[in-house]
Amino acid sequence: MKVEFLAFPKAFAGNVAVFVGADKQLLATAQSVDAKAGGAVARAFEGGRFTGAKGQTLTVLGHSGEISRLLLLGVGKGRELDARAAEGLGGVIAAEANAAGHLAVTVVVDAVKGSRLSPGEIAAHIALGARLRSYRFDRYKTKDKPEQKLSLEQLTIVLAGPAEARKAYGQLEPVVDAVFLARDLVSEPPNVLYPVEFARRAKELSKLGVKVEILGEAQMKKLGMDVLLGVGQGSERESQLLVMQWMNGPKDQAPVALIGKGVCFDSGGLSLKPAGGMEDMKWDMGGAGAVTGAMSLIAGRKAKANVIAVCALVENMPDGNAQRPGDVVKSMSGQTVEVINTDAEGRLILCDAMWYAQEKFKPQAMIELSTLTGAIIVALGHERAGLFSNNTQLSNRLRTAGSAIGEKLWRMPLGPKYDKLIDSEIADMRNVGGGRDGGSITAAQFLQRFVQDGVAWAHLDIAGVAWGKGDSTTPKGATAFGVRLLDRLIAQNYER
Repeated sequence: MKVEFLAFPKAFAGNVAVFVGADKQLLATAQSVDAKAGGAVARAFEGGRFTGAKGQTLTVLGHSGEISRLLLLGVGKGRELDARAAEGLGGVIAAEANAAGHLAVTVVVDAVKGSRLSPGEIAAHIALGARLRSYRFDRYKTKDKPEQKLSLEQLTIVLAGPAEARKAYGQLEPVVDAVFLARDLVSEPPNVLYPVEFARRAKELSKLGVKVEILGEAQMKKLGMDVLLGVGQGSERESQLLVMQWMNGPKDQAPVALIGKGVCFDSGGLSLKPAGGMEDMKWDMGGAGAVTGAMSLIAGRKAKANVIAVCALVENMPDGNAQRPGDVVKSMSGQTVEVINTDAEGRLILCDAMWYAQEKFKPQAMIELSTLTGAIIVALGHERAGLFSNNTQLSNRLRTAGSAIGEKLWRMPLGPKYDKLIDSEIADMRNVGGGRDGGSITAAQFLQRFVQDGVAWAHLDIAGVAWGKGDSTTPKGATAFGVRLLDRLIAQNYER
């Protein structure tokens, strides 16, 4: 899709979208179009539910003039039109154009009284929302019905002062590449995207200035990462540790560490999952995908911060060499783990990745993302990710960042009584609690045992939000949840 920002023309033609405020308030362009059409726009309101509330749309056809199709966009009350809402408008425009098979759309951005955004900022976020909504993972389709294809090729946004919009959009464009990278990684089938291939694709970030290092199994063995390696030992695919560095901040600033779970396919190992729905386990690397996308965005906008990322990449498969329930393995930290359930593998690979990041980089804060537990979906559904943290300031920063860009978090509890549930009789800990109760909490307690003193830590369980049914800016499928959240966290709190 090509995006263009232009000044107001003498007349509008074709498919045009205009703003309508709350209580059917026609903004400037809508008023002008209505006057030229003999009141056709106002008459379209009669007997309908469209009031101009935020997110409402109404299509008007067949009135006089060169406009063939007029899309009325409800912007609500002025204060409601923030960046997130503007992106939602862009997503609606793209979705409706593609559904109708239109090749081009012109969007008119009038000043909206009460909004904190200038017309240029509104226009830039509309363009971003339309681009994000245009994503489609169809590279393996050889036959496609016409109605399934994306049609929108040209998005023209008209406003007073298009130069401001071009500049603002230029600053937002890295978001598109980063989100699409994460969505691609999560969407790929597991026979295509396995640990070595994931690491190879991440290596491409070196073009943006990211320092990328890949550790193989021999190197991890020397480091004592037997817990991580135990998960992958039943697969023919070699496990990898992906390490990315973006050190563009002050030399005296300790980095922020991002940790990602990258189980490229999770069969459950010998604790085999049920066959129904197992194909979804290709996206059990959603945490690593989000972290890789975040590094792309941080580097793409040249953030003035020091950020490192460590992603543990494995396959969890059953074979004659697979890890057994009852095995005891030693972590890089020296702590030992009794493996009770081989399907609770995410926490096993993360504990070594977290320890490695702390030992090598001495971060001031560590944020880990993982599709860790089904229990978090039971608790929170698909609306929010679970947030566990040992630091209230970091927790609040994450929630603020998430709210700003629509990636919401809900803080969950931690505590000594939960922690006691993972004590083992023959090792330092077991990888699951004694039953189904509090499963997402005991998983977080396990991870907390690998957080060093003085490190602010947060664990985001994104199992319920890494894959979705779609919304205004996200088609059905991989959401890339966490990419913009992590970038926003860095921008607001760790850049100098």
